[in-house]
Amino acid sequence: QVQLAESGGGLVQAGGSLRLSCAASGGTFSSYGTGWFRQAPGKEREFVAGMGRSDGRTYFEESVKGRFSLSRDNAENMVYLQMDSLKPEDTAVYYCAVSQDGNWPGIILEHKYDYWGQGTQVTVSS
Repeated sequence: QVQLAESGGGLVQAGGSLRLSCAASGGTFSSYGTGWFRQAPGKEREFVAGMGRSDGRTYFEESVKGRFSLSRDNAENMVYLQMDSLKPEDTAVYYCAVSQDGNWPGIILEHKYDYWGQGTQVTVSS
């Protein structure tokens, strides 16, 4: 069983940056599709970014394109979500997840993910 642990969340002013990290144990990111999801208060959890298992291709939700980037360090077995030009509407709990399916279109579908982290809070003040 894969265990995931997110870190790097916090409070930042609008326009600022944060880098979220996700560490895995019991499995390697290179064997899975990897995704980041977020859930804002009173809203459904939504896809933010993902990396395909087979080709490492990245996918982003429309509102974060050009501001967020996703990378993977196979040696350290870590995945990073770099978030720049943050906006108040980015405020949410961010979750890291992995998918054995891991390819398009499953990479953007919450139900395709098998293991989830506990989440890390990101708060962007205006």
